[in-house]
Amino acid sequence: MINRFLSIKSEIDSSIFLFGARQTGKSTILRQQFPESIYIDLLDNSVKERYQRRPTLLYETLKDKEEGTLVIIDEIPEAPELLNEVHRLIVEAGLVFILCGSSARKLKRKGHNTLGGRAFPVYLYPFVSAEIPDFDIDRAVAYGTIPPHYLAKNPSRLLAGYIDVYLKEEIKEEALVRNLNAFHRFLEVAALTDGEIVNYNNIAQDCGVHATTVNAYFDILEDSLMGYRIPAFRKVMKRRLMQAPKFYYFDIGVANHLLHRKEMSRGSVDYGHAFEHLVIQEIYAWLHYTHSEETLSYWRTYTGIEVDAVIGDARVAIEIKSTEEIQPRHTKGLKAFGEEHPDSRRMVVSLDKFNRRIGDIECVYALDFFKMLWSGEI
Repeated sequence: MINRFLSIKSEIDSSIFLFGARQTGKSTILRQQFPESIYIDLLDNSVKERYQRRPTLLYETLKDKEEGTLVIIDEIPEAPELLNEVHRLIVEAGLVFILCGSSARKLKRKGHNTLGGRAFPVYLYPFVSAEIPDFDIDRAVAYGTIPPHYLAKNPSRLLAGYIDVYLKEEIKEEALVRNLNAFHRFLEVAALTDGEIVNYNNIAQDCGVHATTVNAYFDILEDSLMGYRIPAFRKVMKRRLMQAPKFYYFDIGVANHLLHRKEMSRGSVDYGHAFEHLVIQEIYAWLHYTHSEETLSYWRTYTGIEVDAVIGDARVAIEIKSTEEIQPRHTKGLKAFGEEHPDSRRMVVSLDKFNRRIGDIECVYALDFFKMLWSGEI
């Protein structure tokens, strides 16, 4: 059994919404950590249909439970009408709820009761390195770390089904977009720009829609937890900086499949892009799991000098390289960043196993960097 880094028990001072993309392991972690709770599974159609017909059944069933009783409702977006009854049970009976779902979008767009601050959001991400004994970085780069995919013997087949069912059919089912063909094209174009600076006008031309529609499509992916935009670092010192965000799918395996990346051999361009994404994915999850108030951004000048990741207000700057031998030329961006932010900690994270310093820049093997990250050394 793999123990997840997220301890939901430590999060429950009150009721929570537990959000995470499909198959990240929400149901599994809840059953493992709360085996004695009252568990309502809305993926069971017979259960869902009954509650949809008569939402007050939830109140009638639970109103006499002892104060502080924990109730888990899995896939609450399937029956958002229940949220009014959940609200009553929190206020009147003092019950505690974990409300689980793959997206808050269904709740937001129809104006359903979001409990007025009585439940705060917690997020579950794909596997991180700290959760997997003998973490295989090449496997993660090739197939991502969504639990069933990372552990599967044939992850390619699972990824194909995941894209078709969850990325395409769910969007169609929720009627979130009118032009499905344009949106399906957008998913592929978004993969082409994965880890790149977003140019809404160029993407709009490729998809045959307006730039404002492309922005809305990105909003859909973010609200559905299928991706996120990383902002540009905005603290201008001497050099003029780019301002547009970068986009990443929530899991590198999804991007790989949409891009039809097959052979992910070290030293290839595709491997380099995927490796960078994996490191960003790890940092992004770490910031959220540790409740850090710091932001993740990237730094790029108009002349093309770049640093892949900046944590906080220039506290840490990270360049990501898939090379197995770091050379001084790989530190160009960090040196430029250091000229403007001399107090920053600067690191190159790579596949070079010989940890060392080049001047005041740390060169750290990726697996060692991950260990440093999760042990609080970054």
